[in-house]
Amino acid sequence: MQLDGTAIMQELREDHRNMAAILDQLDDVTWLASSGKDPDFPLLGEIMRYMTVYPDAVHHPKEDVMYERLRSERPDLSEGLDDVCEDHRAIAELGARLRDDVEAVIAGAAVRREKLIEDASAYVGRLRAHMQWEEGDLFKRIDSMLDAEPMNFDVSRYAHVRDPLFGTQVDDNFERLTTSMRP
Repeated sequence: MQLDGTAIMQELREDHRNMAAILDQLDDVTWLASSGKDPDFPLLGEIMRYMTVYPDAVHHPKEDVMYERLRSERPDLSEGLDDVCEDHRAIAELGARLRDDVEAVIAGAAVRREKLIEDASAYVGRLRAHMQWEEGDLFKRIDSMLDAEPMNFDVSRYAHVRDPLFGTQVDDNFERLTTSMRP
């Protein structure tokens, strides 16, 4: 299944806005933990479940498809971008580490508060910096490629996966997170 590149870029930018809202929630929970208070661990679990089932499994692979096409079609626009896919892998590893921390706490295991805070801070910092860089650099390069020549991309492996939190229907597994985001 081929999708219009401009439409995919709109989706990716919307995903970034949604992810930023989730990272704000994660910051709030981390702040509670660093203040010596017990955060809402089930909420934290939902946050990390979302971040690992949608951004890591769907959003970043779509970006990789766009980036690989940029490299093959417009090498002149892809100079200095060799670490995009590796950065996505590193972010996924940080997210998985934090998710494991949270799942361990929920299961009753002892996890040092400092480790949880450290892992959350590392994840949020890396992902925020990455998204800012993509918006300010990578996405502009892809836009330039698409402006010069509109093209379609095969994202069929990901097209059937809907966003379980911000899609047309919210997955029941994110009830706490949905409630916490309401004004």
